[in-house]
Amino acid sequence: MPTATRPLLTEVEQILADLDSCPDREALAHRGRTVTAGELRDLTYRMARAMRAQGIDRGHTVTLLTGNLPEAIAARYAANLVGCRVNQLYNRLSADTQAVMVRDVETHALIVDPRHADRAAELTGLVPVESVLVLGPASVGKDLLALAADQPADTFPCRARPQDIRSIRHSGGTTGHSKGICVSYGQVRPFGPELSGSPEEPLRLLVCTTIAHAAGQMTDKVLRAGGSAVLLDGFEPAAVLEAIERERITDLFLMPPLIYQLTDHPRSEHTDTSSLRRLSYGGCQASPARITDALRRFGPVLVQLYGQHEAGIISVLAAEDHDPSRPERLRSVGRPAPGYRVAIRDESGRDLPPGEHGEICVHSDTLMQGYWKQPELTASVLRDGWLHSGDIGFLDDEGYLTIVDRLKDLINTGGGHVYTSELEDLLNSHPLVRQSAVFGVPDADRVERVHAVVVPVPGNRIDPDELCAMVRERRGATHEPYRVTFAEALPLTDAGKPDKKLLRAAAERLRETAGE
Repeated sequence: MPTATRPLLTEVEQILADLDSCPDREALAHRGRTVTAGELRDLTYRMARAMRAQGIDRGHTVTLLTGNLPEAIAARYAANLVGCRVNQLYNRLSADTQAVMVRDVETHALIVDPRHADRAAELTGLVPVESVLVLGPASVGKDLLALAADQPADTFPCRARPQDIRSIRHSGGTTGHSKGICVSYGQVRPFGPELSGSPEEPLRLLVCTTIAHAAGQMTDKVLRAGGSAVLLDGFEPAAVLEAIERERITDLFLMPPLIYQLTDHPRSEHTDTSSLRRLSYGGCQASPARITDALRRFGPVLVQLYGQHEAGIISVLAAEDHDPSRPERLRSVGRPAPGYRVAIRDESGRDLPPGEHGEICVHSDTLMQGYWKQPELTASVLRDGWLHSGDIGFLDDEGYLTIVDRLKDLINTGGGHVYTSELEDLLNSHPLVRQSAVFGVPDADRVERVHAVVVPVPGNRIDPDELCAMVRERRGATHEPYRVTFAEALPLTDAGKPDKKLLRAAAERLRETAGE
């Protein structure tokens, strides 16, 4: 007699089961308000029923436009219980760009933070949607919290099927050609290494970047491990340091530029951060020199995660691998994570030996299903079960992976290739440089010129000719920047990455003004 197939247990059901196992424990905290595990569970079930009562069903797309609210996390969980595709918008994108994304994923319902009611009205004027639900009273839409309060908190069985699309994440701050990355309910995507906690030493995560990005996935992971999350509305170094000390934070995820800000803040040396067990980072290139500074300040708690929305977390540089005496190891992103195979391939698809540069290709069960309704683009990056990542890197003899650039960021000067991350590492090694960003800008003849924006150590002036001479001496004339400009800080995206699109656009305007 055949054995019955075990029903799919989705990630949100697993989280809710963990919340149910200890309903009185703290799950989320925001602005002095505490939400217990039982309250988060009940709110999720009530919201799921309220969504169904509003006509939202399995296979619909629900788009979230929210800040870091407990209710926003519950709304995402509720939409997943209903079996919806969930899309989350970055708040600092323009209305036109957000509208493209809302339209692209065929949004049925828009769930809004009351603080973004004006933007929601602007968006729905550009792209009408069937339903607008607000996490509290507002001038637009219906109050989802009020609707949920009228519903029972009984268990709501998940309506999703394994093959259904669970999330659609847009890659980058796009325009009309956005890429919606699809992941199904049947896929398990652990966000880095498993976390261990106990009732005696529970995990306590600080969320200070948008839950639309990695911080949301990290929150899911901590809740599943029996921990709790403290939600801040955004990243401000002094507030983050204060929260680490006050809340006895054990876990924190930041983009590298934000780690640098935390390390450099005047209060950093006087803040008790001894509760930190893991300061995880990733999402963009990290400077070995600056990571060394962070190690000196926070101790051996740094863990690097390398991943893409298309693949999940591909590799991990563990805390024990963060050895300042081995800068080549700090330049790496660690070894492939369990369940991942990594190959370095040339343009013909040939596997390259250790040490040779090529495109990073990834094989795993966690690879995306594809780009939303873009089959040709999907076929160009998913080939024979392998994701062609668009990153350039190499594997060493010990299996450690190093990224040297994005294919799109590789600068072709006409006299050779310049890897931006390698040049940034060199500039950052100057004692008066705090951070740098390198990118290519085409001149009037469409030949790419190397541009660098440098953040000096406060109170110091740097001669750009000195930096150019250092690059010329150590790397050759091909790598020498055509122009070096200075800034007090690099502009960052919502996720905390250096916004090279913005820097490149400013450099192009400067080139045009100068008539070059």
